[in-house]
This record gives sequence, C-alpha cells and structure tokens, in this order.
Amino acid sequence: MWEHSFRDKAAERRLFRSRAIVLALVILALTAALIWRMTYLQITLHEKYKDLSENNRIQLRPIAPNRGLIYDRNGILLAENVPSYSLTVVPERVHDMDQTIAFLDSLIGISERDREQFEKRERYRRRPYEPIVLRHKLSEDEIAQVMVNRYYLPGVDVEAQLVRHYPQGEAFAHVLGYVGRINQGEQTKLDADPETKRRYSATRYIGKLGAEKQYEADLHGEVGYQKVETNARGRIIQVIEQQDPVPGSDITLHLDSRLQTLAQKEMQGMRGALVAIEVATGGILSLYSNPSFDPNLFVTGISHKDYSALRDNPDLPLFDRTIRGQYPPASTLKPFIGLAALDAGITNWQETINDQGWFQLENDDRLYRDWKRTGHGIVNMERAIVESCDTYFYEMAVRSGIDTLSPFLGQFGYGRDMTLDVINALPGLLPSRDWKKQRHKSFWYAGDTVNMGIGQGYMLATPLQMATATAVLANRGVWKVPRLIYAHNDTIDDIPHGDIPDIKLKDPANWDRMYHAMQEVITGLHGTARRLLPNLQYPMAGKTGTAQVVGIKQDEEYDSEALRERLRDHALFIAFAPVEKPEIAIAVVIENGESAGRTAGPIAQSIINEYLGGAEG
Repeated sequence: MWEHSFRDKAAERRLFRSRAIVLALVILALTAALIWRMTYLQITLHEKYKDLSENNRIQLRPIAPNRGLIYDRNGILLAENVPSYSLTVVPERVHDMDQTIAFLDSLIGISERDREQFEKRERYRRRPYEPIVLRHKLSEDEIAQVMVNRYYLPGVDVEAQLVRHYPQGEAFAHVLGYVGRINQGEQTKLDADPETKRRYSATRYIGKLGAEKQYEADLHGEVGYQKVETNARGRIIQVIEQQDPVPGSDITLHLDSRLQTLAQKEMQGMRGALVAIEVATGGILSLYSNPSFDPNLFVTGISHKDYSALRDNPDLPLFDRTIRGQYPPASTLKPFIGLAALDAGITNWQETINDQGWFQLENDDRLYRDWKRTGHGIVNMERAIVESCDTYFYEMAVRSGIDTLSPFLGQFGYGRDMTLDVINALPGLLPSRDWKKQRHKSFWYAGDTVNMGIGQGYMLATPLQMATATAVLANRGVWKVPRLIYAHNDTIDDIPHGDIPDIKLKDPANWDRMYHAMQEVITGLHGTARRLLPNLQYPMAGKTGTAQVVGIKQDEEYDSEALRERLRDHALFIAFAPVEKPEIAIAVVIENGESAGRTAGPIAQSIINEYLGGAEG
C-alpha cells in the first residue's frame, strides 16, 4: 500500500511569516535601543565626553619658575641656573618598561644608579602622567640617538631644563647649602597647604640646607601654566595658551667671595672654621668650614659611592663647624672675663697678683696650673691679657663668681643663637648654677668657676658665637644682629636684636683699655700672637686661645710629640681691626692646631688684610 505525504504550504507560510515578524520586531527593538544609546551618548552626555576627549587631546601643564640667583656683596655670582638636557619617561605611556629601559641602555647607557633613582622617583611622584627623569645631563650625541629612535620609544622624551649650579664649588658649600629633589616628606608638607601645593606643582627641586633653604620662599618664584595639544603618544603638537611663570627673586648676601676663597686657601689641609663679621652692620663676610665638599654633587642626586666617601671621611666634610662645632672658647674668653670683673668692681687695671704658676682654692689640695709652669710673676689685667696668664683669670673668676660671670657673658651672645638667618646654628653652652642643677642634678662648685675663668670646663661656643661676641666687643657693646642677607638701606640695617640689650659698662673707658691690651697681644714683646707683627698691615686687636682635647693629669706636662695629631689642643684666635675704628671682627678655630699664634692667628690676619686692603682700594 502506498503512503503519500502532502506539504501544507499554507501552514509553512504562516510559520515563516510569524518568524519574520518576530525577527523584525527584535531588529527594530535593537535598532531603537541603539538609536537611544547613540542619542544618549551624543546629546545627553555630549559635554562629558567632549571634556574627556579634550582632556586626552588638550592638557594643562604647570611650568616651573626659574629659581632666583644668589650674589655676594660685590655682585659675584654664587648660585646660578645652567641649561641641562634630561631623559624623561611617562610610565603610563610605556607598554613594557623593562624592554624600553633595556633599549635605552643599548642606545646611550643607563646605569644601575639611574635605574634605582628612577624607580624611587616613580614610587613617590605626585601626579599621573608626570614625566620622570631617567638620566640627567645628556650629551649632544646621546640626544641625537634618542631622537632618531623616538618612534620606537613611546612615553620617552628629552626635556630641557635649568639645573642649579654653584660656580664657587666647595668654598661656599656649607653657607649656601644646595637644592635637591623634593622627597616624600617634603612633598607631604607642601601638599598640606593648597597654595604651596599649587606653587610647587611643577617644581622638582627645593632648598635643602643653608641660604638655599632659608630663602626658599624668595628664590622659588610663582608657577606658570601651559595649555597644549598632544597626540596619542602624549607628545606636544602645539601650545594653545600660556601663562608665563614669575621667576624667583635674586638675593644678595653680605658674603665676600674674596674672603671665602682666601679662607679656603689658607685652611687647606686643616680642620677648622672661620667666621668674619662686618662690625658696623653685623653682616657675615665669611662663614667657612674646612674641609668642605662640592654641593653640585647633590643637585641631581649624589651617587652612593660619592656620598659614602663624604660620609665615611674622618675629617667630616659634611659637618659645618662654623655653626655646629661647639668648642671650649679657652683663653679667647679672657677679655670678656676681664670686663666682667672690672664692671663688677672686683678689680681694676692697676691691681696686681703674684703668679707662681698655679692657683689654689681654700681648703682644696688641687693645684690649677698656669700654661707657663714657672708662672708670670707680678701681673695686672693688661699683662694677663697680653701673656694670657691663666692664674690671674682663675682668681678673677672666683672673685666674680658664676652668678656675675654667666649673665655678663650672656650679653655678648654666648649660650644662644643670635643670628637672623643662619639656620641650624647651635646655641653653644653658657653654664650657670641653675643649669648644672637641672642638667647634672648637682651643685655648682668653685672649681667649676675656676675652669670657666679660662674658657674651659662646661662652657662651649661655636665659631659663629665667638665672632659675634668679638664684633659686639669691637662695637663697644652695641648689638648688630649677625646675618647673611645684604642690607641695602637703613630700614633693613636697623634690625631689632630682641631681648638682648646693648652693653653699657659702668666705666666706658674700659672698652679702650681692653682694646689696647688686646693690641699688645700682637705688638707686645711677650704677646702670645707676636708672630703676626712682621706681617701687620693694620692696627689689630686679638686674643689667642688653646682648648684641650684630652685631659692632662695634675702633675703631667703637655707633650705634643707624644700625642696623636687628633688629640692635640685646638688653636683659637679672635681679632678685630682697625683698633681705633673696627670694621671687621673674626674668629678662627683650627682643630688640633696647638699654637694659635702659629696656625689660627696668621689665617685671621690674612683675612683682615685682604678685607681692609680691598676696602681701601
């Protein structure tokens, strides 16, 4: 039996039609959704995506201001900005950082230190898409190598910038300080203030030490802005709009390059410090610590090798002895002790004592030795200054007492930082009865006063403090605040000196008598600085000092040859000139220099002759 099957074409057409309708509805719905989405994106979100597009193409970039220059009092440039080309990388635009750096290494060489510094800067950078320096100071050939291969280096560019440079090098390292890259701690402080954050938005360097740090606000300037169009690789196509930055202010310091470089020359091979002050203004003419270092090494980042060499050097070149070195002032304190005794009515210029080579307190077996074992014989105040008689000042100190000496010495700035703009200066130590009770939980003894009479014991002073006290002495007790910034007019010159008053002696004639005694230190037959007489060009008043580094037992003699060089006495010298109308005051400390008349004194004399000779010229 045949079986026949017939197709139901009507049913097939109905099925096809229903499917076509469903598909058409789906397509229509999808088309409607697409049209709605496009309408939403193009119309509703038009402004948003327009801004995003513009931000990808148009960028607002801050422009760092040029840092202000620093000059000395004679217009000689101390800190400048020199052009330099750096290799920069924008990490967000680099597809494979390791491969890119390897390629750059094959082109121009990238050291391990460069890589470490780059990674550190990348970790602590402030903004996305901020260029990070990979290498500084590219040569012309290196720039050409990078530019030729620029197509293969997305995110890599050569950037021209001004870099801080110190043409005087080591001579001004401690006093000027240096600039360096902003670290994370500094950045946190800058970002805490919106205004400061804006000012430093394009700045990579900041003053780290010295005058660079003290006058950072003046030297920095105001940031500028630049609206630029960039391509997909982030390279600038054109500058659309620009607001120029305001450069930092130039500053002039009291420092004299002649004196600073002469100090460097005179102190070659020595460890010590020199401070010279203009008596009439308080301007710091020279602030030199030896040995020194090259501040240019720190500007773009010092290598581990160079930093280790400086850090591990036993002569401590990074240590600023002028403001951080605290030394017993030794016999340089004797003129001030003498004035204290005179002003208190304890003694006068005519009274004499018999120096047998030692001093002894009542009911005390200890003998306080004079530097001259046989003693100086019959001495008065003047001879005691000229020959630096220890025994005389032991007695005057004990007679005066610590309660008289400490306040009187404090009037000259001992025991406090009296400078206007020298940062990180230590205050030294001016001991007193209360100080010892608080610090050592002990009473002040007469023996402590004996030691203080010759500037030993607890008392400590920085070379800057010694020079400051000498300047006040030379100015007959009138205070002029020591400062680096140059004074152009009377308003700036007349800087108030706070709660420390001008010194008014009961008998003003004692100033001149002390000047004469200090002059005899150099010109007198038995003066401790008579070695300076053959080269004396201007009337000069001075005082030598010798500060012990190691203690000598009571019955032992000081044996220079037996002591290692670093255990020998420090040599100190203070002076001012010309005597009749002092213009310059100076303090010199030579560590382990022993004889001040042979080491520290000639250096001070050279500085004074150079300064006064130049002033006459």
